[in-house]
Order: sequence, then structure tokens, then C-alpha cells
Amino acid sequence: MGESAKIIVVVPTYNERENLPVLAALLSDLKLPGLQMLVVDDNSPDGTGDVADGLAKAAPEAVGVLHRTAKDGLGRAYIAGISRALDENADIIIQMDADLSHPSTVIPTMVETLQTTDAAVVIGSRYVEGGSAAEEWAWHRRLLSAFANIYVNTILRLHVKDATAGFKAWKADTLRAIDVATIQSNGYSFQVEMNYRAVRKGFRIAEVPIRFEERTVGASKMSLKVQLESALMPWKLRFKRS
Repeated sequence: MGESAKIIVVVPTYNERENLPVLAALLSDLKLPGLQMLVVDDNSPDGTGDVADGLAKAAPEAVGVLHRTAKDGLGRAYIAGISRALDENADIIIQMDADLSHPSTVIPTMVETLQTTDAAVVIGSRYVEGGSAAEEWAWHRRLLSAFANIYVNTILRLHVKDATAGFKAWKADTLRAIDVATIQSNGYSFQVEMNYRAVRKGFRIAEVPIRFEERTVGASKMSLKVQLESALMPWKLRFKRS
């Protein structure tokens, strides 16, 4: 892929107007050639879409915006953004939250791992050696996250320490091979289904340690519906395979 790989960071947003300019500045500070942020805004009532348009106008080479009228979940937003990035011939596509919980400083390591090893996807992982979550992260969310990883791995045998992670770097060819546009899962189970498809295709998933931060601005989007879907989805995938 060489030094000038085209890298698109897909960032779904819903009410993230305070965080978005900070994230744009952090990505710019990386000085990674070919790096662009693609904001996928789900018609945020707080004006996040307008903020994104302002960033894109100021730095069109660094920021793109995809406006969606529906708010139909994280999975659909990612599919829209990833599809756009593939259409724009990205070499590497990164999934990243807008809430500053994912450390942008790890992106160069993720990209380098993709470019220099046989990894098809690199996960920014809380649960490999050197990874951690912020002390502010509530104990019940810690417990839920740890349980979710054990649960998913037991059912699907992914052999991934952080199976529910949302911070990932993919080779574009891997995303085409797993036919990402046909994934039905939404919410956090979307992440798991992407991993599952990659593993089923024989691709190698690498993990690099990150420190996961608790969001400081805005509200978490984790609903009961999302949690229920996340609990049922591994069984659906397992029995579909059978």
C-alpha cells in the first residue's frame, strides 16, 4: 500500500457538536498522509451536521460529510460511511467513535500493523496486555463489557480479546470480501458480526492496546433494545451457520 495509502476514518455522529471539532484537530495533529475523516451524521438536532459542514468547508481535503435523514442505528450509519469510503477508493478504513473515548494517537500503529503484517483488520483493544479503560468508567459498564466479550467468544469462538470494540482499522479489500453492505445487525452487535465474518473468511484479526476513555461531553447511546439485540445476535449467527 505504500506511504501514501488513502485512509478514511468513518465517524458516525448523533449530537456530538462539542466533540467533533476536537476530534478533527486530534486527527489533523497525527500528520498522517492521506488521512481523511468522514462524518456520518444522522440528522442531529443539536446541529452536529452544520459543525461537520463547517469543518469540511475549512479543510475539504481532511473532512468529508455524509448526511443521513434517518436515525436507524450505528450499524446502518457505519454501512453508509464504509460504502462511501469504498466508493472513494480508500485503502484503509477506520471505525471510530466521535465521543473521544478512542485514542487517535494509536491510529498510526493500527495503520502500520495493517501495512506490515498479514492482519486484515486491527482492533484497538482494551483487553490485550497494555490496554485499559478509564477509572471513570462505571463498574456496571465494565462488568457488562467483560461479560459481553466472554459471552460472544464462547458462542462464536472468535479468539479476539475485545470482540465488541468499536475502534478498528480495516483493509478495504477485507471489507469488500465480508460484503459489509449486507450485514443486518445494528448497535454494538454490528461490530461482532463484522469480526465473525472476517474470521469465517479466514482473515487474521490483530489487536493493539488502547486506553479507553469515558466520554466527557454528551450522552451514551446504549439503549435496552441495543443490549437485547447484542445478546441475541451471536446465537443467530451460530445457528445460521449450522
